[in-house]
Amino acid sequence: MPTVQLSSQFVATATCPSGKRKVDYYDTLVTGFILEVRATGSATYYLRYRDPHDRQCQFKIGDTKSVPFERARQAAFHARTRVVLGESPQEQKKLKKSVPTFKELAEDHYLPFVKTYKRSWDCDDSLLRNHLLPAFGSKRLDEITERAISDMQQDMRSRGYAKGTCNRVLVLVKYMFKLAKKWNLPGAQDNPSEGIKLVDPQNARERYLNAQETQRLKQAIEDSPNVQLKHIVALLLLTGARKRELLDAKWEDFDVERRNWRIPMSKSGKARHVPLSTAVLEVLKSLPRWDGCPYVVPNPQTRKPFKSVFYSWNTARKEAGLADVRMHDLRHSMASNLVNSGRSIYEVSKILGHSQIKTSQRYAHLAHETLLAAADAASSTWM
Repeated sequence: MPTVQLSSQFVATATCPSGKRKVDYYDTLVTGFILEVRATGSATYYLRYRDPHDRQCQFKIGDTKSVPFERARQAAFHARTRVVLGESPQEQKKLKKSVPTFKELAEDHYLPFVKTYKRSWDCDDSLLRNHLLPAFGSKRLDEITERAISDMQQDMRSRGYAKGTCNRVLVLVKYMFKLAKKWNLPGAQDNPSEGIKLVDPQNARERYLNAQETQRLKQAIEDSPNVQLKHIVALLLLTGARKRELLDAKWEDFDVERRNWRIPMSKSGKARHVPLSTAVLEVLKSLPRWDGCPYVVPNPQTRKPFKSVFYSWNTARKEAGLADVRMHDLRHSMASNLVNSGRSIYEVSKILGHSQIKTSQRYAHLAHETLLAAADAASSTWM
């Protein structure tokens, strides 16, 4: 175990003694800094040390042909400093190599996890395939920077994507890194998206059907080739349910006697109950039923839930002169009707199944308008 003051000159002339496979030259200035010279003539720099568990470790710095001596000594000094501070350069090197790529995070960890509980996991899968994996798939988690994520957002905006879509991609990145940190995946100690704020999509839209529009729509859906459309639209408007909740609904979830519809899995992830009005009960009585089919408004041809009713809906709304009305606006119209009939925001929240009362506050101005109309009516005797 020869000890010498390593230098560039010594490295240039160092040889392995005859009859030996290799020899280690220990530096006198940096503890543990070694030059390993082999009989073949090749040589490599190492730092030998004991880790916090008192195990002897050897950290490879590089071979003499690739790493100049002064750079090797500097690297050995910094590695030695980490050892004194209780770290293990060798373990950190292994950890660095074990950092997964973003694609591995997505395919091996994230998607298998969300498929167990998230009904809309396929939306995440689409965002990953179309946006995130092309941008970061091959990068390791600790290589993804805040600037890179911001640049991706700007690129999406420049290509015409809506602010809402850009926000959904950012929310997905934030959540994936949050989970990666929770799972103690290497390279996920810091979340590069944490400092990036969502942009205001400025797409808040409130559209309610008035009485005349409702009648025009009612006539248009009566004439639709899709014989189930009139039932679907009526139930959406009368219950305030979400489209998918109704299309997937089963008869077993309806208790006509108690006038209650139990939606097993709502958007909030919990079951919720929808009260059934007399009008809803009348629609339910008129629905066609098929033996062995458990669904309330199935596709008559397949006896399965509709995957989409957009084509027939789009045709009907255009014929009614309501091309701007979305199917989800039927839910808003239900809320509007509730408020205008004097029901409280709390009641609206319970019927629509909002998890937070603030979601229902968007209809508060309707309550104010109703009160103003009542005040005007009361003052009419004075005028």
